[in-house]
Amino acid sequence: MHRSTDTGPISRRQVLGGSVLTTLGLGLGGCATAPRDRLASAPWGMAGLAPVRAAQDRVFDITVCLRPFRAAGPRLDVEQLGDKLVVHNYGHGGSGWSLSWGSGTIAVGKAMAGSPREVAVIGCGALGLTSAILAQRAGAKVTIYAKDLLPQARSARATGSWTLDSRIALASVAGPAFGAVWEEMARTSFKTYRSYLGLPGDPVEWSDRYTLSDHAIAFPRRPDGPSGMLDFGHYNERVRDLTPQSELLPARSTPFDAPFVYRTTSMQFNIADYGHTLMTDFFAAGGQMRRAEFHSPADIAATVREPVVINCTGYGARALWQDDTVVPVRGQIAWLIPQAEVRYGVFYKDVSVLSRRDGIVVQAVEGGDMKGYNDTREVPDRAEADAAVGKIAELFSRFGAHGRTRRI
Repeated sequence: MHRSTDTGPISRRQVLGGSVLTTLGLGLGGCATAPRDRLASAPWGMAGLAPVRAAQDRVFDITVCLRPFRAAGPRLDVEQLGDKLVVHNYGHGGSGWSLSWGSGTIAVGKAMAGSPREVAVIGCGALGLTSAILAQRAGAKVTIYAKDLLPQARSARATGSWTLDSRIALASVAGPAFGAVWEEMARTSFKTYRSYLGLPGDPVEWSDRYTLSDHAIAFPRRPDGPSGMLDFGHYNERVRDLTPQSELLPARSTPFDAPFVYRTTSMQFNIADYGHTLMTDFFAAGGQMRRAEFHSPADIAATVREPVVINCTGYGARALWQDDTVVPVRGQIAWLIPQAEVRYGVFYKDVSVLSRRDGIVVQAVEGGDMKGYNDTREVPDRAEADAAVGKIAELFSRFGAHGRTRRI
């Protein structure tokens, strides 16, 4: 039985002016930046790094996301659904935001092959919004059908890191030809993201990342877990020219008390601002949204009037399309209160930290790409969050302790 929750078109004013753009209840009021002259003179010593104030009582939210992994890589094929052409664009694992523009370009190219005047997009996450905007740029009138808008969609719970090949495929299943497709998506996405740099709110920006270790690391790193682990594909070598390579910093040149400190610079997405920017662009180009919930392809055929449909339902495609090739990969984030003076990321003892405008992301990643694999739990685990924050608190309790200013 089809149950539609269609409430009619949602206007730009409703979305941009109302509560639907408040990501999971996270306000932006705490993200005001401090004056640059005051930050520049702060006594944080080497590398100009400010400490993260990590403590359990500074965790203001815990979110969980199920990433849609497919062993063969993202689904980008075409099928006929009654009198409608359906182009699939889902199954990007942990690389949805990073590859969205490149993947969307491929999907929209197939969708516009017959020059349709109207296109429907199912889903309002990273892939749905970018595909919708690309279809608009190709000349189509676009309507997004979705149960949840971006602030409630799973894409809003991502870390916001530029992770091009994070659980994107299994090398043995995707095959050698996938590398070229992946590279096309990666390069297209990178070029498109350049146009979002420097916009108000910094929806996309570059930041330094520090990897701390007790021993020397060979980059790029590869999984070295026990036998029986999945052979996740790693393709970053194909685009090494896009971003700086990791460098080993001189001893005691940073406030971190670790034998080996590596630094690189990478792109990040401040998803609250970036999502708002995408929604603004979509509505400014005349886009419409309809609240709708689909339980089968037949529901889509019966409800959607547009002749071409781009299916961007992410993990939801597992149930909607009965696609058992989609495997969930659970990821959890503990959110620390944002600090305007902290503008970098850290990897320490299997915990990843990234400062965003809407909060400081703390995520346990022990087990590497296998962590959370085939785990369907979307309920936050407070013990996991406390353990991760505890490791970071321990790190910053020694911040600058080797002969430099210590400020916590």
